[in-house]
Amino acid sequence: MMNKMRNKWPVLIASVLLMAFVYACSTVPITGRKQLNLVSDSEMMAMSFSQYDQFLKEHKLSTNKEQTAMVKRVGKRIAAAVEQYMKDNGYSEHIKDFQWEFNLVVEDVPNAWCMPGGKVVFYTGILPFTKNEEGLAVVMGHEIAHAVAKHGNERMSHQMGVQMGGAALSVAINEKPEETKAIYMAAFGLGSQVGFMLPYSRTHETEADKMGLIFMAMAGYNPEASVPFWERMAQGGGQKPPEFLSTHPADDTRIRNLRAYMPEALKYYKK
Repeated sequence: MMNKMRNKWPVLIASVLLMAFVYACSTVPITGRKQLNLVSDSEMMAMSFSQYDQFLKEHKLSTNKEQTAMVKRVGKRIAAAVEQYMKDNGYSEHIKDFQWEFNLVVEDVPNAWCMPGGKVVFYTGILPFTKNEEGLAVVMGHEIAHAVAKHGNERMSHQMGVQMGGAALSVAINEKPEETKAIYMAAFGLGSQVGFMLPYSRTHETEADKMGLIFMAMAGYNPEASVPFWERMAQGGGQKPPEFLSTHPADDTRIRNLRAYMPEALKYYKK
């Protein structure tokens, strides 16, 4: 009897884990990809808003009124497009707790990001590459897509499972605050490792590219502006690691994917 029970334990454990995985799965809007999501939106939002406020306290906001106004204008237009798309397709609950915010930070780095809940930062170093409002919309749509697709939640879910045995975020914050903060930062591309996390990151980047095209097109920006933007990034990005070691698709891969998806994106574009 004991031997029979002992033989059943692996099956029972596997069944429980499979059920947990199924119930923790959610669907990414537009692409329909299934993703693992073990971190609740409320927990993720609370951490995001706190980290965003802390970041703004530690970094200098741009005093260039024209550039700052452009970032905020493009952000608001694409946020409105996201809200409309989500409403039209039955995903309103997906972003109901978003608190949109757009800031331009003085930093000579060609980068931008969006935390969960719609908290966006652009660095002044990316403006020479965006060049104009449509170029900025390419980046804005892409970064907002990361938040809408809950890529940060997904990455953090995998990290929590690997490093903390799937512990609840609230427990991890109380018991291991520094480790949890490090996992949160890694979820946004800081400190990722070769092997386990990077393939997910490339999937996320490609997914955000596709979703970003739809969002910028709905906001009235020509999605075809995405190709010359990434061409400029490719020319000005300096030496890069091979694609399999990168958290982003190689430039030629990204541009090829964008061109392939362009006909679908243009359906949403109204001048």
